[in-house]
Amino acid sequence: MNYPVIETDRLKLRLLTIEDREAVFRHFSEEEVTRYMDIPPCGDISEADEIIQFHIDDSGCRWGVFDKQQDQLAGTCGYHCWTTGPEGKAEIGFDLSRDFWGRGLMTEALLPVITFGYEEMGLEVIEATVDPGNDRSLRLLTALGFCRGEELVDNLVYFYMRRNQFAG
Repeated sequence: MNYPVIETDRLKLRLLTIEDREAVFRHFSEEEVTRYMDIPPCGDISEADEIIQFHIDDSGCRWGVFDKQQDQLAGTCGYHCWTTGPEGKAEIGFDLSRDFWGRGLMTEALLPVITFGYEEMGLEVIEATVDPGNDRSLRLLTALGFCRGEELVDNLVYFYMRRNQFAG
């Protein structure tokens, strides 16, 4: 799959590479970024390399979300656990540095990423899981039109959106 650079008014999304290791290290060293993730904050630059390599090797992708005005990594987003076929699905993930919270940047990033998932990756369902304490992510997925599952899955709130539900 060829994952393009995606540009919005304020953001440039491009696949993360090993050359981004210092920015990824700074981003994932923030305790606020990893608080609700299944990884601890980066303690060493080699851990940033591992994060990038994990996404390079995974069946999906991970875009770095770069703020155009500051030319700085603001966060990341992308797909993992991608399965193809008539019921193709993938899990969407995202994170944003605290300095960029409250500006609507992740909504701006995810709308074209979701469109790409349905139109180019052939997804029928996009899933997401969120820690029940992560109010910002819970609100974001709801605002984007994701449906919330009724029960916790592995102690996480499960969300999903079918292709025909996306108002994009």
